[in-house]
Amino acid sequence: MNGIFLRRKGKFLLKPGDGGASAMQLAMVQQELEQLGFALTSEALERLGSQSPEQLARCLRELRATLARMTGAHRTLRPLFPDFPAGVLRVEEAQLYQRAMFHYVTRLQLHEIEPEPSPPLRGGRALRLIGLGSAEEFEAICTRLAASPTSLSQQDKDDLAWFIDQYRGQVLRMLPERIAFKENFAFIAAALLRRAPGPRSEAFVRERLATATDALRVAVAWSAGDVSLAEPTRFGRFPRAMRRLLLHALEACGDPSEDMLRWKERWKRLGERLHPGDYRERLPATWNAFQTLREDRPLETFNGAIERELRQGRADAAAQRLSARPGELARRLDHLLRSGADRDAVLERFRAAAARVSTPVLLQLHSHLRHRGRAPLRVFFPKGDAARAWGAPDRRAALPDGAAEAAAAICRDALIARFAERAPLGPCWIDPALRDLRAPLAQRSASRSLRTLTRGSRVALPQTRFIRLFLWWKNGRGRTDIDLSAAFFDRDFGFLDTVSYYNLRGYGGHHSGDIVDAPQGAAEFIDLDLPRLRESGVGFVAVSIHSFTEQPYCDLPECFAGWMARSDIASGEPFEARTVHDRVDLASKQNSCMPFVLDLERNQAVWCDLGIGGRPRWNNAANQLSGVSLILRAMEHDAAPDLYTLFELHAQARGSLVAERAQAQTVFAEDGDVSPFDVDRIRAEFL
Repeated sequence: MNGIFLRRKGKFLLKPGDGGASAMQLAMVQQELEQLGFALTSEALERLGSQSPEQLARCLRELRATLARMTGAHRTLRPLFPDFPAGVLRVEEAQLYQRAMFHYVTRLQLHEIEPEPSPPLRGGRALRLIGLGSAEEFEAICTRLAASPTSLSQQDKDDLAWFIDQYRGQVLRMLPERIAFKENFAFIAAALLRRAPGPRSEAFVRERLATATDALRVAVAWSAGDVSLAEPTRFGRFPRAMRRLLLHALEACGDPSEDMLRWKERWKRLGERLHPGDYRERLPATWNAFQTLREDRPLETFNGAIERELRQGRADAAAQRLSARPGELARRLDHLLRSGADRDAVLERFRAAAARVSTPVLLQLHSHLRHRGRAPLRVFFPKGDAARAWGAPDRRAALPDGAAEAAAAICRDALIARFAERAPLGPCWIDPALRDLRAPLAQRSASRSLRTLTRGSRVALPQTRFIRLFLWWKNGRGRTDIDLSAAFFDRDFGFLDTVSYYNLRGYGGHHSGDIVDAPQGAAEFIDLDLPRLRESGVGFVAVSIHSFTEQPYCDLPECFAGWMARSDIASGEPFEARTVHDRVDLASKQNSCMPFVLDLERNQAVWCDLGIGGRPRWNNAANQLSGVSLILRAMEHDAAPDLYTLFELHAQARGSLVAERAQAQTVFAEDGDVSPFDVDRIRAEFL
C-alpha cells in the first residue's frame, strides 16, 4: 500500500502508535532517508514520534525499501574499474586496453579489487519531501487512474490491478461512474471479472459495453493482450459466464457487423473461443455478424465509404458523412481542408461537432494546427505498447489561407466552453517552465520512472559541472551484455563522437568500462563534463542503451538506468542516491532504447523513453546512429500539447491569469497547488 502511495503522491499512511520512540531514534530515521535524497515533513515526523521503537523500525524498513527502489539504491552499483573515474581519467590508452583484455579474456572481475577510499560526497540535489497521507487520498489514486481520459502505462495498470486485488468487490465504490477511455475500461472490466467475480461486477461491465470493439477489448484484456489492438492476441479460454456476457453485449449493439469488420481476423479468432453458434436462436444478430465475417459477405464500412469519397474527389461529401462521427471528423480535418473541400463549409461542420470531440483529441488538433508547416519533419508515434518514433519529410500541401488559425480557434473555444463547467479556480499563476512539459495524453508505452514525465518533456538541468549516467542489469536466462553509450551531436545534428565500450574517452566524456556478463548484477557509468563538451562544440548528448547479446529487456530480471548531477566526481561513491535526478526501468520488448537526451545549449534534459528501430549486425551505438539521429530530430520538432497551454485554457475558462505568483489563488508549478508531475490529478481533473 505505502509503496504505491510513496511512488505516486510522496506520502504514506501511518496510524498513531504506542509511543516511546526517542529523539535520537527519530534523527536516525531522518538520516537514513536523507542518504536516499528524501526528508520528512513536520507532520510526518510528528506522527513518527508517536510510534514505539519497534513500530518505528518497521516503518523505516518499509520506507527505505520503497525509496531505495525508486532511486536505484536497492542494488549495489560498482564500475568495472574500481578506481573510476580517476583511473579512466589518468590511465593511458594502452593501460586501459590491457586492463580490459584481462577482463574479457580471463573474466577477471576488476571491481572485486578494493579501490582507495573516496572522500565523503560533496553536494547533492534538494531533498524530496515525504508527507503524511490519509486513506481517502490513497483511495483517490484508484479513482483518478480509472477516470483518466487517456491511455495508462504498465505501472498504472499494475497499481489499478493491486486495488482490485486488495479491495475485491469493494473497489466498485472507488470507480467513477464514467470511464471515458475504452482501453482503460477494458483493463478494469477484465480485472473485475477475474479477481472480483459476481453479479455486481458483471452488471458494472455489462452496462458499459456499448460497441463490438468494447467487447473485443475486454476479451483481449482477459487474455493479457494489447488492449490498444495494435498487436494481435492469442485468446485463452473463456468461462461460460464470460462468453455469455460478451455475446449478449454484441446482440445489444443491434447489428455489430460493421464494427466487427474493423478487426475482422481478430473476431474470427475470438469467435472460435466464444462459440456463437450455441446461441444462434437467442442472439440472431450476433450469429449473423459472425457469418458475415466468415463468409466474406460484401459490406461497405463507414471508413471505407469515406476513403471512396476522397478517392473520387468528393471531399465535401466525405465531410458531410464525417459529421456523424465528430472524433473522426477532427482526426481527418487537416486532410479534408487540403483535399479541395469548401473551407468554410468544413469549418462550420467542425464547429457544430467540436463540443462532442474528446478533450485529448481537441488538444492534439489545437497544437497540430498551431505548429502546422513550421517544422521540416513529420513525427509519428505509432499506437501500441512498443515505444517507437517515426519521421518523414513534411510534403503535405499547405492548408487554405486562414484555415489553420480558424480551426485552432474552434478547438480553443470548444475547450474553454467545456472547462468553464468545472469548479472555479480564481486568479491563476502558471510557471513559464511548464511550456517545456508535455501534457500526459498517451502513456501506454511509458516506462516506470522516478518522476512521471511525458515523452518530449524538457526539464532544466541543475547547476552542476558533471552529469553521471548509470546503468544496472542482471543476466536473464543466459549471459547478458547491456551497453551504456553517449553519442555527441552538434547543434545541426551532425555526429561528432561516441563514448561507449569501444571508445572509453572523448570530448569530455569518460566510460567506466565494459562489463560483458552480469550473473550477480553489473553496472556501467559515463561521466560527462558539461563545460568541456560545450567548449568542444557538442550541442546534444544522446544517451542510448543496447542489449549487445540481443535479449529484450522484458526477459531480464531487472534493468534500470538514469542520471546523477555531481558537482565533484572525486567525492562519494560511484553511485549516490542523493544525487539521482531521474531513473527509468527498462522492461519493454525492445533491445535498444534511448531514455533521454541532454540539450547542452538550452541546459535541459529531454525525456524520450523510445526504442531504437532496425536490426544491425552488432547491436551497439555505432550501428544505431541513424535511429539515434532520427529520435533526436523527432524530439526537436515534436509539436505535442504542452502543460502551460492546457492550464492556460483552464485559467481563462475558470478564473483569470495573473502576472505575479503572490496574487494567485491557484498556482500551477512544481511546488504549487497543481504540480506538473502529479499526472494522476492532471489526467482526471484537467483533461
